[in-house]
Amino acid sequence: MQNFRDYYAILGVPTDATAEEIKKVYRRLARQYHPDLNPNDKIAEERFKDIGEAYEVLFDPNRRSQYDQLSRFWKKKRFTRKADKARSFRTSDRNGNGRSSTQELDYGEVKDFNTFVEQLLGNRPPSRGTTTTERPGARVDSSDAFRPGKTRTAYTVSSEPRRDVEARLTLPLEKAYTGGRERIRLEDGRSLEVDMPPGMVTDQRVRLKGQGTGGGNLYLKITVAPHPFFKVEGSDIACQLPLTPSEAALGVPVEVPTLDGRVKMSIPSGVKSGQRLRLAGKGYPNNTGNRGDQLVEIQIVIPKELNPQARELYEKLLRVENFNPRADLPV
Repeated sequence: MQNFRDYYAILGVPTDATAEEIKKVYRRLARQYHPDLNPNDKIAEERFKDIGEAYEVLFDPNRRSQYDQLSRFWKKKRFTRKADKARSFRTSDRNGNGRSSTQELDYGEVKDFNTFVEQLLGNRPPSRGTTTTERPGARVDSSDAFRPGKTRTAYTVSSEPRRDVEARLTLPLEKAYTGGRERIRLEDGRSLEVDMPPGMVTDQRVRLKGQGTGGGNLYLKITVAPHPFFKVEGSDIACQLPLTPSEAALGVPVEVPTLDGRVKMSIPSGVKSGQRLRLAGKGYPNNTGNRGDQLVEIQIVIPKELNPQARELYEKLLRVENFNPRADLPV
C-alpha cells in the first residue's frame, strides 16, 4: 500500500495504549515539536503534523478500530478480494435517531493510505489534510452516506446540535500579510489546513464553514504576533533603520527590509536621527485592498570601537569639520 504510516510508532506508544495514555503522549510531543518553539524548522513542522494526524486517528475509538484492521491486513499482506468485510458503525438519520448499519469495506481494495485517512477523518477531499475557509465541513447527511452500489469508508456522523464555535489563532506578521495555507490544531484534537486571506489583522475573524459543532461554523479569531523589526500602525508599517554617521552625513542608497523583501532607498544627505522617511505603497493592506506606506525612522549609530585607520580618519574629520551641533543651545 502506498504511503502507509504507523501511527503507534509516530507517537511512540504500544498498540494496546489507552486513550488517556495516547492523549498524554500527544500533548508532550505537540509541545516539543510545536512550530512556535521551532521556528523555521521544517523537520519539526512535519513531525508536528504527523503527530497531530496520528492522535486524531488513534484517540477516536471508531477511527482507531478501522485503522487497526487496515494495519493488520497491510502488515500480514492479506489484501485479497475476500478481505474482511461488513463492519458495524453508528450513524444518525435526519431526526438524530441513532441506528446501526453495515458497510461493505474491502480492505483489499485500499491502495492509497492517504485517501483512506482523508475519508476516515471526515469525508475530506482526496488530498492529505486539505481544508479551506469556504469548504463544507465534515458533517454528512445520513441520507447520502451510503447507497446501494457505493463503497465508502465508515465514519461517524455527528448528532450534536448545530452550534458555532470560536478558536484563537496567533500568526506571525509575515503570514498574516501574505495569507495562504496554514495548518492549525483545534482544542478538540482536529487538525485542519486552512486557506487564510491576505492582510489579516488582530481581532479579525475568519469563518470556516461547517467546521463547528454539529455542522455549525468555526470562527478563528486572529492575533498577529509582535514583530522584532516591523510595527503595524493602521495601514502603515513603521521600522527603525540604523545608519552610520558617514551614511547619514553623505546620503547614500541603502537596503531597507520590507514585507515584500529588501528594497533600495536613497538617504538624503544630512538626515537626522529620529527623522522619518517614507516608502510609498510598502505598508499594510487596508479593507479596500490598498496599501499604506512604510515609515522608516532613522537611527544614527556610533561605533563602540574604532580600528586605527577609522580613528585616524575621525580625528582628521574633527579637525576640519566646521559643524557645531551645540551652537544653538537655548542657554
